[in-house]
Amino acid sequence: VMSIGKNLVEAAVAEDLEASWVPSYGPEMRGGTANCTVIISDERIGAPLVESPSEVIAMNRAALAKFESRVAPGGTVFVNSSIIPDKVSRTDVTAVYVPCDEMAAELGNSKVANMVMLGAYVAATGALKQETIETMIAEMFTGKKAKLVPLNLEALHKGMECGKPA
Repeated sequence: VMSIGKNLVEAAVAEDLEASWVPSYGPEMRGGTANCTVIISDERIGAPLVESPSEVIAMNRAALAKFESRVAPGGTVFVNSSIIPDKVSRTDVTAVYVPCDEMAAELGNSKVANMVMLGAYVAATGALKQETIETMIAEMFTGKKAKLVPLNLEALHKGMECGKPA
């Protein structure tokens, strides 16, 4: 989820938008709880904290339980339905269920689950341009990691199919 947030902010900056990214790590080391707050705006950002976000991305069950209630009415909750069996309980928000882990496994690499979700988010919200995200991915993987660009782009595109409005 940290990578998703960082990618959103970098793409926003590339589009000349204002952006902030505030990571929050639990007391555990690697594999512990983590979340981040991302703000993307065409106006100056006064404070990087958000009480009622317009969107929440829940990559695990704990995140859904913790953050669903905070989403502003009319907002959207993105759920990694591969590992979260629960449904969004609120009726005043839109739920987008994305089988991130399953789609990543189909592509042969579980590490691209975050790119699947990023694609769903971009398609559903229109907050950023697809081309900007694609360019950012190409710039993110260089040198020996450049071979990962096609896989990550494929994961992004698969996710976009899940996020497209019906």
